[in-house]
Amino acid sequence: MSNKFRTHNCNELRKENVGNNVILSGWINKKRDHGNLLFIDLRDNYGITQCIIDKENSNFIELEKTQLETVIKIEGKVVNRSKETINKEIQTGEIEVGINKFNVLGSCKELPLPVFSDQEYAEDIRLKYRFLDLRRKKIHENIILRSKVISFIRNEMNKLGFLEFQTPILTSSSPEGARDFLVPSRLNPGKFYALPQAPQQFKQLIMVSGFDKYFQIAPCFRDEDARADRSPGEFYQLDLEMSFVEQEDVFNVVEKLLVNTFKEFSSKKLLSDKFPRITYKEAMLKYGTDKPDLRNPLIINDITDIFSREDVTFGIFKKLVKSGSIVRCIVTKNTKDKPRSFFDNIDKWAKEQGASGLAYFTIEKDFSAKGPVGKFFSKESIKEIMKSTTAEIGDSIFLACSKQKELEKIISPARDKIAKDLDLINNEIFAFCWIVDYPMFEKDEISNKIEFSHNPFSMPQGEIDKINFDKPLDILAYQYDIVCNGVELSSGAIRNHIPELMYKLFSIAGYSKQEVDKEFSGMINALSYGAPPHGGIAPGIDRIVMLLANEKNIREVTMFPMNQNAQDLMMNAPSEVSEKQLKELNIILKTKK
Repeated sequence: MSNKFRTHNCNELRKENVGNNVILSGWINKKRDHGNLLFIDLRDNYGITQCIIDKENSNFIELEKTQLETVIKIEGKVVNRSKETINKEIQTGEIEVGINKFNVLGSCKELPLPVFSDQEYAEDIRLKYRFLDLRRKKIHENIILRSKVISFIRNEMNKLGFLEFQTPILTSSSPEGARDFLVPSRLNPGKFYALPQAPQQFKQLIMVSGFDKYFQIAPCFRDEDARADRSPGEFYQLDLEMSFVEQEDVFNVVEKLLVNTFKEFSSKKLLSDKFPRITYKEAMLKYGTDKPDLRNPLIINDITDIFSREDVTFGIFKKLVKSGSIVRCIVTKNTKDKPRSFFDNIDKWAKEQGASGLAYFTIEKDFSAKGPVGKFFSKESIKEIMKSTTAEIGDSIFLACSKQKELEKIISPARDKIAKDLDLINNEIFAFCWIVDYPMFEKDEISNKIEFSHNPFSMPQGEIDKINFDKPLDILAYQYDIVCNGVELSSGAIRNHIPELMYKLFSIAGYSKQEVDKEFSGMINALSYGAPPHGGIAPGIDRIVMLLANEKNIREVTMFPMNQNAQDLMMNAPSEVSEKQLKELNIILKTKK
């Protein structure tokens, strides 16, 4: 497109354009003043073109004074760069544009942060001036990547026969899940809408409505604390639901979609195109988490039974085991020559995490154990440990002992820490897996109350008339998570579409029939009018892009994120509102003392 602002964009000119008169517009990315010559890197959304002006030109002095990030239009002629000044880093690197005329289109004040470099900068400055931050190369490319990924996913979903629908943003509050964002209703005084934490109930209602395959790139709102992989307000997910399906049908669709997406946008290899299925129970035992990083080869083993042997004299652990604690260990291969500092640093790290530390020893040639706690283990007990953990001579064993939940909190990050220290993680692969067979219920450790462990609308496994409801903690559900490189991308489930079964399951979690009818009236009513078996999942768009962009913080792939305190520093949100607005909404603010 050619108009008064440009004949070409700043990534378009090549050797074949030499001799052409051109018009370019963009931001002054960088200036290099060589006395008689001034070099300007002109940047737009597409790339950079080097422009040059000499001292004889009447525009030289004014251009020399112009601030970086000023928006200018230049008119000039394309010329070849000399051989020694060719820049292979940019696509326009063989040419430059000799400036004849220039105009300022948008002046620029003194910059609060540099744009031409991707150096780390204070978060509050970056977020307050996000429009400047987004000009920086790396984050600019991340946001373009995000757009391309979403377009690609939409196209793939259409190819797979899914229809895109939009579900309401103003809906009712749900008692399950995270905190809702509430919106007061002016027309219904004293009542509130909630922003959807996910389109969960609506997407099920779409299936009840007779549509077969639905998807949307859905905004979701949760009043949660921020984390590196979680925004503190809103996020986007690829929400999908399918009718007349089993768990395997959902897996086939999602695997195909994610394999195609990750191969399209990354040069990294996939560990496997067919994602391994790991049960929740196995994941918690082998990795200490239901979000395992399968690039990490270290496996956790349970060796609690060893501490019932008389020839194991590790008193502290034996005493804890007698009171109900368990012992799990991590084997590191061939680490006999590692310095003492390697082991001590891991023990010190564990203490910094709030644990009592990690005990350790190394297996010697004669089956003795070398290390601070080695003396407490006989040669026979070492052989027994080797047998149950596949450890070998020269390997080291790290041990932790506690109640199961507490133990998992330290043994899982310890597995990651040890792997990083030993440089065992291949950063050039994506390792996907499914976590399956989640328990339907769990017991709250403090209140001893039975509650849903995952999604209350999930279908329990097994024939309905054979499920033992008297042992709720033994009931497994058709619930599944998809995990990549230790990041949970998504949760999903085959849904419970049978009202009587839903009442039964909710009653185990302490809900009366009246409460279910009140809290989930739309859903339970719809399921009573002929609902198909259905299931779905919702992979997080932000996290997918985060992995593809090789970023560790979700803020780096979100256009206008909030800070850790859920504040938008650029637009000053949340903000106070006028008395008039409050009055219209029938709200009186209670001032804090």
